[in-house]
Amino acid sequence: MDTEILARIQFAFTIAFHYIYPPLSIGLGLLMVIFESAYMRTKNKQYHILAKFWTKIFALTFGIGVVTGIVMEFEFGTNWAVYSRYVGDVFGSALAAEGIFAFALESGFLGVLLFGWNRVKPWVHLVSTIGVFLGSMFSAVWIVVANSWQQTPAGYHIVGEGINARAEITDFWAMVFNPSSVDRILHVWLGALLAGAFLVLSVHAYYIVKNRFVNISKRAFKIALAVAAIFSLAQLATGHSSAEGVAVNQPAKLAAMEGHFPASASADMYLFGWVDKESQEVTGLKIPGGLSFLLHYDFETPVTGLNAFPEEDRPGQINAVFQFYHIMIAIGMLLIVLSLYGMFLWWKGKLFKKKWVLWTFVFAAILPQIANQTGWFAAEMGRQPWVVYGHLRTNQAFSQAVTDNQILFSLILFLIVYTLLFLLFIYLLNKKIQHGPYETSEDEHSDRPHTKEITQIVTGN
Repeated sequence: MDTEILARIQFAFTIAFHYIYPPLSIGLGLLMVIFESAYMRTKNKQYHILAKFWTKIFALTFGIGVVTGIVMEFEFGTNWAVYSRYVGDVFGSALAAEGIFAFALESGFLGVLLFGWNRVKPWVHLVSTIGVFLGSMFSAVWIVVANSWQQTPAGYHIVGEGINARAEITDFWAMVFNPSSVDRILHVWLGALLAGAFLVLSVHAYYIVKNRFVNISKRAFKIALAVAAIFSLAQLATGHSSAEGVAVNQPAKLAAMEGHFPASASADMYLFGWVDKESQEVTGLKIPGGLSFLLHYDFETPVTGLNAFPEEDRPGQINAVFQFYHIMIAIGMLLIVLSLYGMFLWWKGKLFKKKWVLWTFVFAAILPQIANQTGWFAAEMGRQPWVVYGHLRTNQAFSQAVTDNQILFSLILFLIVYTLLFLLFIYLLNKKIQHGPYETSEDEHSDRPHTKEITQIVTGN
């Protein structure tokens, strides 16, 4: 395996592992704000307990997210020196903005959020919770802006030639609002909010089916379900808008996502399938002309296909891009169905009477995580062979001085360390979940359901 492939695998592994945690931090941040706001409005102690409980889990995800994110910055310098030189001016500006507008806000309020319970006034603590949540949202903005610039560069010019070439910003706001940044920021935000909402749904559904903390869990479940229903539908809209942008700005990527080969012909939309790159055929279930309709509201309008581009300018792993993209879409639709069905049961007064539905929500926490990961895989693999779209190729961007053995050795070490970190995260998360939201057994005892409620949960009647 050559140096470029190893460097790509290492970065993909480290960033994929890191991306387990920031979406949870963003999503849990919103739920924490809602719980604490509900307590301020109603003075119901259960909302206060929920806010404290989920703040502890937020702290766990935030801590591991920060630690795992630092590694990627070093990889830029060690494994991707040419790339770092090329995008340094752009990334430097975006990451400096993250430090000023996001990380300072987030870290400034974090201490009050974690240690200010019963030490500051409730409204001060609520402000700190909002500050941490907004800080995490703004942090995502600048990271996505930097990545979006790689996909659709704007507001720059190139200085130097060959290995010394680099992009310099000529218009900061054009760089920030490059053609894909807004759609991608909204899509990332909503994916993160769904990750947090479904984790809350999972934990409290588990409590309900296990007959623990039932009353408080019903409150939390309903709030998280409403959040999930709203944002799963909104995610459908941002996903469609993003696809339209990709069709205009990165047509080869969209063609790979749907396995569309003809240079100019109406394009089908596949529900699932398998791409044969050699025969340029896709086997699967499709809607004839479906992609053309989604993009142009006409089943016959031509869509640019992969054959319109030289082979060296097409994504190399077309079937992988296709599969990752369709997994993301399938999970997104499943989250909509699951959320709306939960809302329907709530409206009918049967939400907590169907045990199989609650068990479905218990295991559904993994779905937004898979969708977030596969969405990024499709976006980044679909951008190939470019690391900066249309300007710098991936095979020109890695460090020439680093050997494949060095990268392989560090990759193995990362694999070991990150596995231990993940096991530690699961252990601590499970420990907090098993302990539950209440700090005393007396409070826990007061939350036990009545006999009638127990019968309904167990029998499903």
